[in-house]
Parts: sequence; structure tokens; C-alpha cells
Amino acid sequence: MKPVKVLLVDDSLFMRNALRKMLSTPEIDVVGTALNGEEAVEKNLSLNPDIILLDIEMPIMNGLVALKHIMETNPVPVIMFSSLTKEGANETLEALSLGAVDFVPKQTSVDFNINAYKNELIEKIIHFGSNAFLRSNLKARYKKTSPRTTIQVEPRESKTPIQGNTKYATPVEPKYKTDRKRPKASDIKIIGIGISTGGPGSLQEVIPFINPDIPVPIVIVQHMPPLFTATLAKRLDQISTINVKETEDGEYLKPGTVYIAKAGSQVIVTRKHTIAHTNEPPNQLFNPSVNVLIDSMNKVYNGDVVGIIMTGMGNDGCAALTELAKSGGYVISQDIDSCVVAGMPKAVIDAKIAHEIHPLRDIAGTINALFYR
Repeated sequence: MKPVKVLLVDDSLFMRNALRKMLSTPEIDVVGTALNGEEAVEKNLSLNPDIILLDIEMPIMNGLVALKHIMETNPVPVIMFSSLTKEGANETLEALSLGAVDFVPKQTSVDFNINAYKNELIEKIIHFGSNAFLRSNLKARYKKTSPRTTIQVEPRESKTPIQGNTKYATPVEPKYKTDRKRPKASDIKIIGIGISTGGPGSLQEVIPFINPDIPVPIVIVQHMPPLFTATLAKRLDQISTINVKETEDGEYLKPGTVYIAKAGSQVIVTRKHTIAHTNEPPNQLFNPSVNVLIDSMNKVYNGDVVGIIMTGMGNDGCAALTELAKSGGYVISQDIDSCVVAGMPKAVIDAKIAHEIHPLRDIAGTINALFYR
């Protein structure tokens, strides 16, 4: 395999040198650097990299403005550097809505060590940079000569469907992968969704199109740092008619509400039908974890659960969805081709526990079809 061509964009000489040194591997070729967004746009055209690492705060042209130009002129996968602050969360989610595929933390303290993220960053660079299907999707979706299909996220005075949409996603017919048929609406007590890399942008194509009168709660684990889940919930709430909020410890679950699991601890459903934030079980790779959430739902509702797995790296959720399927629960997976990263859905599909598999554009319609046929 040819080395992945990388363009580094950061106004800090220290960061550029540290990144170049860190990325000195046979699989990666740093083809250029840029000091600001304006240079990044120009070098993206002249160097045609496979992927760009892009800082947000830079002189002359910041990363968000540069990202818009990159996506309009020569779309390539972009990983953003994000500060772990409330402001950083807003900027990062804006970047993800503009076409960035992922982000890595960038702390502002003097003792910040980028090498702590070395393995994660290298893995993402190789994965995104060598994914020809992803780049093709970005070109079809964002390039200025193509129809714009992105959701424009803007604060709203009232909660109305996005883009003037006056109806919700049309119920989607099942695409069965097993002999199991869809459960009756009365046999569904809750929906759990697990999602990771590529999640914020994907959720913007699902949540606003869910019927707000859906008679069960939906709880979502999106792998993100603390502070980011509150910002994500707020943004989704602004563009959706269904209520969206970050989970609160001890709150009762309500139908017609989408809950984004608060980052930093495990989030479970209790037998009192409340949300609990907990440190149990310990030593989990993700906080919150899809496996932990779905396991708690299965124990409380005895299989009367629909579990949905969407884009993401790794296999979080597969173990719990396997047990859910054994208990009589229903499992739906996003298809591999529409994922930014297909690790989590692929694990479920390979385990042959997905009762239905759908592209991203049909996930909202599939959820609506569980109750409105």
C-alpha cells in the first residue's frame, strides 16, 4: 500500500515539528505543512493530500473557514485539532457538520504532550487517508459543483424541522437479514443507539427526522470527551422537533425524548426507569460504553428493546447486542458503505446478529416504521 499523504496545518512551529516527527512511519508521508487556513486551501489544491490535519485557531484564515473552502474545492478527509473546552466543543461540532471526519484533543496547557495520542492519530490517518470510498462520498456531498445535501445547523427561536421540512422520514420497509420479523410497537419499551467516529454528522441526518410523538425514549451513547455531549445534545435539539437533551443522573425516562449519554462516566437505565451515572463497571475503554448501556436496558426490559449500531471505530456494542438478540431484543445496523468508519456495524454484521441493515439515509425512517406503518 502506498503511504498516506498528509498535509499538516497549524500556526505553531512546535506543533508542526512535533507532528512531523511523530508521523515518521512507513505508512505515512507528510507531503507539506501550512501556517494558516489560506495556505491550507492552496496546498490542498497543489499537493492533493489524502488527508489533512487542521487546527482551528490560526491567523489570516481560521480552520473553520478553511474547512469550508477545502470541502468546496477539493474535498479530502480532515481531522481537526480541538481544545477540550466548551468553546472547543462548539467549534469542533461545527467542523464536523461542515465535513470534517473526526477530531483529536489539543490541550492549551504548556505540558500538553501530543505523543499521548500517537497511536490513535496514526490509526485514524491511515484509516481515513486510505479510504477511497470516503473521499468519493465527500466529493459527492460537499464539492461546490454538486448539490448540497448537508444539514445547516443554526440556532432557532422555535423547534421546527430542518430545511423547511414539514414531515418526518417516511417509514422504511424492513430489509430482513434473519427470519426474525419486526416486533410489535407494544413490545418495544426503549431504543438504544451506539455510535462513535462520524457520529455527530450522522446523527444530524437521523434525529431531526424522527417523529416527535414516538412512544418510547431513545438513549444514545456517542463516544466523545466531557463537555462535548452537552453541546451535541443542544445542537441536535435546535434542529429537531423531538426533544433532545443530555442525560442527568436520576431523571425519569420520558417517551418522545432523545437522551445523549453524558460523557465521563457510565450511563445505565435502572429498574425505576431512570437514568443513572455510575463508575461501574470499572476499567471500561469507553465512558460511557454502548455495551454497558445496552446491557442495562436488556436487564430492565427483558428483551423489549431495539438496539441500533451506527458508524464507529472498534466493536463497542457488539457483545451487548449479541446478548440482547438472545433475549428476544431486536437489532438494527447501519450498513458498511454509509459509515464514516464501519468497525462497530461490521462487528455486529459479522456476528450475524443484525436483524436489519440499512444505509444512513434510512435509519430515521426505520425507527419511525417500528411505530407508524
